[in-house]
Order: sequence, then structure tokens, then C-alpha cells
Amino acid sequence: MGSPWKPFLLLSVISSLSDFARAVAARPISYAAVLRMKADSSSVLNSRSRPRQHHSGGLVTTDWPAFSGHPLSALSLLSSQEDYRSEESEEFGPVFIHEPDDVISPLDSDEKKVVMHCEARGNPPPTYSWYINGTEVDAEADYRYRFIDGNLIITNASEITDYGKYQCKAENSFGTVLGREALLQFAYLGAFSGKTRGGVSVREGQGVVLMCSPPPHSPEIIYSWVFNEFPSFVAEDSRRFISQDTGNLYISKVQPSDVGSYICLVKNTVTNARVLSPPTPLTLKTDGVMGEYEPKIEVHFPTSVLASKGVTVRLECFALGNPVPTITWRKINGNIPKKARLRKSQAVLEIPNIQLEDSGTYECKAENPRGGTAFKGHLQVYTLPQWVRMINDTQMDSGEKLQWECKAMGRPRPTYHWLRNGLPLTSQGRVEIVNGELTIHKVQQTDSGMYQCVAGNKYGTIYNNAELKILASAPVFVHNPIRVIATLGKDVSLECKPRASPKPRVTWKSGDRRIQQSRRIMLLRNNTLRIVNSSRADEGSYVCRAENQLGSAEMTAILWVKEAMRVELSPNRVEVTVGESVVLSCKATHDTSLDVAFQWFFNQKPINFQQDGGHFEYIQTQSSTVDLMIRSILLKHAGKYGCRAQTSADTVFAEAELLVRGPPGPPGVVIVEEITDTTATLSWTRGLDNHSPISTYNLQARSPFSLGWQTVKTDPDPVTGDMESAMAVELNPWVEYEFRVVASNAIGTGDPSAPSRGVRTKEAVPAVAPANVSGGNGRRHELVISWEPVSEEFQNGEGFGYIVAFRANGTRGWKEKMVTSADSTTYKYRDETFPPLTPFEVKVGVYNNKGDGPFSKVVIIHSAEGEPRDAPSDVKAYSISSSEIRVTWKPPNPGPGRPRGYEVSYWKDMEQEESGKKQRTVKNETSMVLTGLEGNSLYLISVKGFNSIGQGPATAAVTANTRKSPPAQPPTNLMWIQEGNNVSLNWDPVKATDNESDVIGYMVLLKQEGRGHNQVTRTINPSTMLSLPEGGTYIIEVRALSEGGEGALSSQVRVVTSSGVRAKSNQCSVHCLPQSLTWTALLLVLLVPSASW
Repeated sequence: MGSPWKPFLLLSVISSLSDFARAVAARPISYAAVLRMKADSSSVLNSRSRPRQHHSGGLVTTDWPAFSGHPLSALSLLSSQEDYRSEESEEFGPVFIHEPDDVISPLDSDEKKVVMHCEARGNPPPTYSWYINGTEVDAEADYRYRFIDGNLIITNASEITDYGKYQCKAENSFGTVLGREALLQFAYLGAFSGKTRGGVSVREGQGVVLMCSPPPHSPEIIYSWVFNEFPSFVAEDSRRFISQDTGNLYISKVQPSDVGSYICLVKNTVTNARVLSPPTPLTLKTDGVMGEYEPKIEVHFPTSVLASKGVTVRLECFALGNPVPTITWRKINGNIPKKARLRKSQAVLEIPNIQLEDSGTYECKAENPRGGTAFKGHLQVYTLPQWVRMINDTQMDSGEKLQWECKAMGRPRPTYHWLRNGLPLTSQGRVEIVNGELTIHKVQQTDSGMYQCVAGNKYGTIYNNAELKILASAPVFVHNPIRVIATLGKDVSLECKPRASPKPRVTWKSGDRRIQQSRRIMLLRNNTLRIVNSSRADEGSYVCRAENQLGSAEMTAILWVKEAMRVELSPNRVEVTVGESVVLSCKATHDTSLDVAFQWFFNQKPINFQQDGGHFEYIQTQSSTVDLMIRSILLKHAGKYGCRAQTSADTVFAEAELLVRGPPGPPGVVIVEEITDTTATLSWTRGLDNHSPISTYNLQARSPFSLGWQTVKTDPDPVTGDMESAMAVELNPWVEYEFRVVASNAIGTGDPSAPSRGVRTKEAVPAVAPANVSGGNGRRHELVISWEPVSEEFQNGEGFGYIVAFRANGTRGWKEKMVTSADSTTYKYRDETFPPLTPFEVKVGVYNNKGDGPFSKVVIIHSAEGEPRDAPSDVKAYSISSSEIRVTWKPPNPGPGRPRGYEVSYWKDMEQEESGKKQRTVKNETSMVLTGLEGNSLYLISVKGFNSIGQGPATAAVTANTRKSPPAQPPTNLMWIQEGNNVSLNWDPVKATDNESDVIGYMVLLKQEGRGHNQVTRTINPSTMLSLPEGGTYIIEVRALSEGGEGALSSQVRVVTSSGVRAKSNQCSVHCLPQSLTWTALLLVLLVPSASW
């Protein structure tokens, strides 16, 4: 099913193209020409195109004014009704859409088929032909060639017959164009010669070159070397180098580890095929070691290197020598580009994205202690031609002069030649060619066709195509008749614009009389008839006649003259306050036979009522009156409001001014004139008062320590609206501030000024003492003093620190210690002479480079009490299961070194205490349950106290024996009888073994499937009665109980009752008999594990 919006989209596109064509006056323009316009062209589409004329005295219409009631009906007269031919019917010469690209085809592919692409559009559709190395392809004579549309298909392609340059030609009845040349190459990789390679024997320390001698190939290949056997590759370093130019392996200084077999491996970059050479053995001579010798460059880049702009250039340089030479690079008379990279131990200089400025002479130098050598080569960068000025499709009248210029840049500088319909064009007769300039004098119909400007240098060629059409037609008027409505007393112009080629001769007449020029009636050079100071007497019909050698045509212009329109906009000046609303009314007085259209403007720009609908509303009150409602007015709405009224005869514009009173605008630049430790003198410039006098200014400050902007105290206070400076007071010393100013008036507070530059107040003595001085804890004989640090905001200067003062309670002299870190929060003082918990008077003060500040209030802090001195007492331990022992104790007597918790150590008899385990209480608890113990085992247990200082002494060890393990045998042979909602359950008793705890009862677990809650029943007998509360599936499990804990679980029993129905006592399940039967007659059902259900 087709999309319903597609027809509308097509109509929209056609309409847009029609509007564009109508913008170019005086001659027919093809859509094909429009679509072929170059984006970077500075040429006009048509050699005679000119803008449409606009008239203030009258408007041209194509019909009698049958106006509708729509307010914009008069504006609709501006749109043209001309219809142009669509692209499908417009004829034009061929234009390439796709030209062939260079192709590299694998020679060993299965298909051996090559496709060279070419596509062009044109009307009539173009036909195609192909050329190989300048010779036309004859598809009928060679079955290997086929044409599909414009594409050339080559089957059984071979390098011998098909390698070369290909060019596509497209032609139709309007002309011929040639496409750019494309190169067809073939990728292949031959095999190495199977001939055995001779060995190479050198002395240790001597250099060697192992030749690769690659097989025939195309295009480039990548070289690597295998050492002894695949895939052990030779690693390149400062001593070994593989040239990607020659393929050879260079070893600057042979070592014994280099002895072995070397194989050259080459890989085709297109097909990825790989081949291996025969091995080359490398051995060492036994007649001695090679002595040191100076470097010798064995591989280097050419003396002249040509590279295309934008590619990556690799320059190779490697030398043999003993010791191994070092390679360095430099650019003669310049610096090596920063983007360049050194690779393979500096043997390769790689320059990516090479540019013209990278050209120059490069030198590589190889050096070792024995000497050095260098090589120089010149790098030259070339560029392919690129267009900087192009030609475009052109339509001309016969007899006119054609001037085309195309221009390209490139290195070397491009040369030019011209083609017409695919054939060379030379200077002769009316044709002049000077490089990229083509001039044809007095063009004729035979000059029509497809032209190509070709620019090229030795590295590439580019084509620029354009079509030349020579027009020849008798005069034709698209609009006939036309209606012109003019305003009384204004000038009016009657245009005469026939389509004709060559240019026609034009005459005007009114009625039967030919119009003669006068002071009021003038015939302009563009054939327009102009009437000055029009009157009612000028109304009537005017006929324009156009004639050339191909024919003639007439057009009638009918002129109406109407009274001028007047517009009144009220009120013309109004003042409002922010937030209020206002209505502006626009009334037009005009000829009643004409419709009027209105448009509102704000500061010369049309108002967008959809975008600004929240504040502006367009109200049509009468056919000739409209209102503009402006609601919830903001300061930005102040300005000039215009009303434009327009009829088909004239346009009138009126303006009104709206003044908006509101809060003040932001003050001007804030400058800090003077700064002290606690004050800042500020100045600013007045901002807009927005039509209400400024009453006060508010000064605000921001620092790294404030939550945004804060109002500061000022001198004077308040700062009145006539002032432009004031002092901010009670600032903090040595803090960086920014300041801003906010103005207020009777309406409100305005926006703040821009912040001032940041300034720091001057230093001062600290004024804030540390808070929350406290202490305690610490090790024995330590006095620990702590406090909250003073914020940087209140440190008042550099060199900030603390003075810690303390003395033993009852003594006179203070001890003072300096703490130089501003971030410190504690100080520890140690003295072996004072006992634990000695009281001290303590105070903490502050200082900086400016002097000492205040001290905090004196507080009493006790010295550390030390680690616990006494061990706990009355330690008891007893077993509560096979894996658990409960331990209890009493805390030591109160005194210095109070425990903050306890640590319990336990270990098995016959083990060392060090190998045991330890557990600590969470708080000051005096009991603990040890878990995870072995059953029927004797444990030794001790307890010690600890606090933040350390651990106290341990108690003597006490012993406790864990109970025997619970029975491992689960209850078996479970049997059940279900009657109603009751289940009678019994099982075989569990018997404990000698090393297990005796059974003291059983635990029955009942759980409804799908719910997490368990119902637990305990019994001393191997049977029980269970009640099922509601319908569903129930799971029953049984386990034995002993002093050693709970035994193993039995297998599950599943019992199903009626879903959603509570079982009644007189109902029985399928597992029970009628109640009249005795118990001995009941059916006993042996339950199986749940997995079998």
C-alpha cells in the first residue's frame, strides 16, 4: 500500500522548483539546468537573468480581482500563475552521475569478471561507448565485452589484453561528454624460483645482506622474513632491518645467535596471497672475528622522492657497521615536521598527511665510534588538479557573445584544453581559446552542444562539463492579459516581458493610438511603460506588441487607479508596568472594492504569533480593523510596534511606541577601588532605571567559603539610588572575594551586575579560637588533646598554626607547644612521671604571621588510663551442643585501664594455645557462645580484656567438653493416614550409636507448599497427629532431637487436600477407610521420597 503523503510531497517539490524558476525573469529556464548548477559556482544560471521588479505604485495581477474575505487575499496576487515544463519534459544533454574509478582486479579470482561503472542522465536518455587506451571497444567483435546500461562488463579478463586506461563516452541529440580516465590493473603474486639458494658465510661482527629477489607481482607487496621455521619471524631492531623497498634483510653486525636458515615471505596487499622463498643458510666463518669498522649505508631512499599531497611518506635508511650504527635524521634548511614519526629503531622516517610545506632535502646519518656517513635526498610533493572556478550550463540568444572561464590549481601548474561534444576545440574563426578561457563571438545555433574544460598535469586530469543552448523563438507572453491596480497620484509601471530570441522590437499603444513619450508617460529601456502621477483618466487598456524575424505577439495590460489608503494606529504612545497588558488597535480606511491584509511588526521584524503566542495575540475585530493584544508584558517588549496594511493597490505602515516600567537593569562594571583587611570600597556605573527611579543598591559578595552570593553590610547603610560607590564592611581578612551590585526601584529588584574581578582582603591577626577542645584515651603516660580545626575562612593570613597550652591541675606554669599545620586536630604529650587519669587544664590558641590570636576556654582533660591491668574473674564454660560452648566471666575490679571489650581464646586439648582461635565481644559483654566446634572434644578456654591502648592479662584456662554428635540416621519408614483435615503420622524410632548422643525426642516440620512459614511440633514418641488448616499441598519432614543437637532430616512426605475447601471431620481421603472400621483394618500407605511424586 502506497504512502498517502507521497503525492503531496511530489506537488510540494514541483511547486518549489516552479517558484525558483519564476525568480529568474525574461527567459525559459530548464529544471535540468537548475539541477546541474554547481554549488561553488559564481556564474549566474542564465546570461540574461535579472531580478523581478518591485513597484510601490501598483501591483501586476493575472486575473480580475475577485477577492475573498480572507485577510491575506490581496497578498495572493503576488504569486505567479506561470507553469513551466517539468524535468521529465525538459530536454538537456548528458550529465555524468557516476564516472569509472580505478580498479585492481585479482588475476586468480574464480569469476575473472571486471565491471567498469558509468552512468549519466539526460533527456533523451544518453547512449554509451567505451575506449581502451584510446581505442573504441567493439562489443560485437569480442564476446568478452558487454554493455549493461552504461557499465562495461569484461569476462575472462586478462592482464595482457585488458590492462590500461578506460574512458566512458555518453551522448544524446544535444551533445557528447567524455568521462575521466580510469586505470584497470590486475593483482597477482607469482611463485619464487624453486632453485636452491646458496649459503652465506660471514665472520662474527661482520654485516650481511640477505637478498629476497621477489617473484613477479602487482601491485605492492609486504616483506617479512622467517628464521629457521614458520612462524618464527625475524624481529627488527637497531641491528636487523627489513626494507619494504628492496625486500632484503640487513644485519648490521652478525652474532652467533643469527646462525640459521632464512626464508623471505611476501604478501600481496590486494589478494592477501603469500609465498615463501627457498631458505638461505647463514653460517659463521671460523677464521676469526671481524674487527670494528665505520658505518656503510646499504639501503636508503631515492635521491628524488615524489609524493602526492595527503599521503604517508616512508623514507628508509639503514647501515652496516661494528659497533651497530645509530641512525639520525634532519631536514636541510628547516625542521622535520612535528607530525613525523621515527620507526624501526629510527631506520624509517614516516611523515603522514604530507603537505607542500613538507617538501625539501632530508638527510639520514649513520654513526658509530669508528666514524660516520650520511645520505641526502629531495622530497617533492605534487598535487592533482582541483577546480577553483568552473563553467555552468548557459542559454543564450543567437548573436550574443559567450565567455567561459575555468581555473584549476595543482602542482605542477595544470594545462588546459577544451572539448565540444567529445572532440577537441581549437581557436579558429569566432572561437578564441586562451588557457582556461573560451570565447565564442556571435554564437549560432550550430554552437549548441556539450562543452568540457579539461585541466591536467602529469599526475592527473579533471573534467568540467556544461551545456550551451542557443535559443531561437518568436515572441510569447506567458501572462496575457495582466491587471494593474495603482494608487491615485503615485507612479505606475506596466511591464512588457515577452519570451523571444533574438530580442524583439517592442511598441505600446492605447486603444488604436500608438503611445508617444511625454513628461508623464515614458518608455524605459527595458520596454516598461511608466506613468507618472497617475489619475483616473489613465485607467484603461494598454497593448504591448513584440516582434522579431520569427514572429510577433501582443499583451494587454488593464490599469485601474484607486484612492490611497490611510492607516490609524492607536494609542501611538503608551506606558505600562511589567506584568500588565495592553491593546494596540490598527484601523485602515481604503477603497471598499479592495480587500486589505494586516501584518504586525515589533522593532521592524514581523511578529511570529505561533512562537510568541504566550504574549502576543492577533485579534480581527472588523474587516478593516485589527488589534494586537500584548499580555504579561516583560521589559524586552518595550520598543516600536508597527502595523502594515496592504491592498492590491498600495501599502501603508504606521508605528506606535510602547514604554515598559520595570525593575532596574544590571549596574555597569563593578570596580574594587580600595581593599583593607575587613573592608572593600566599590564603585559602579548606573544601569537602566526602566522608567522608574532607582531607590537603593544592594552590595553582594561571594567567596570560596560562602553558599553563593551573600548580602554584605555597607557604609553608608542604606546605599541610595543616587550613589555610585560604597564600602563593604565586616569582611574576613585574607579571603578572596568577588563583588556585585543589585539595584532596586519601586517596582522591584533588577538583575545583578557582572561580578568584579576577584580580590583578596589583607592579612590580620586571627580572631577565632579552636572549638570543642577535648581529649583522653592514648597510651599509658600520654596526654591526648584534640580540637576542631579553624576554617581557612577565619585563619586571617599565611603561616597559620595552633598553640597548645596545658598544665597539671593545681600547678601554676603553662606548657606551650606549637603545632604548625593548619589542618592538625590533635596533639599528644608523653611524660613517664604522671600516673594514669591525671587531670590537666588545657587550652588551644591560634597564630599566623601577623601575631597570636585568642585561646579557647580552659577544659579539664585526663591523661590516658593505659591498657587493662587485671584479668576477668570467675570464668565458666559448659557445652550446649556438639558444636557449641557457652563461656561466661565477670569483669575485673574498677580502676585505671578499664576494658572496652573482651577476647576469648580457645584451643583443643593436646594442641598449642598459639594454634587456637580467638573471638572478641561486640561491646563490654561478659558472655559468648563459641560455635563451629568438633563434637565430643575437650577444649581449653581463656579470657582477657582490651581497650584502645592494648590488651590486659589473660585468665587461667578452663576446660569444657562438647557433647556427642546428634544421630546421623534420619527417621525412616514414615507412614501416614489422612482423615479429613487430620493426618496421623508415625515412624520407626531412631537409635543412636555409641559415639552419638541419645535421642530425647523428635521434631516434626509442616510447611504448606508456596509459603515460607513452618509449623513445628515436638514429641517424645515416634508418632504424632497433625491438623491441616486449609486446602493445598503440604510437605512433612521429621528429625531426631538429642543433647548433641538436631539429627538428620527424613525424606519428605507430600499430602494433598481439596483446593480452597476446608476439610471436614467426616470426610476421608483416598488413603482412609470408613469410620466404622477398626484401626486394624485401616490401609497403611508406605510413603516414598518426594522425588518420586
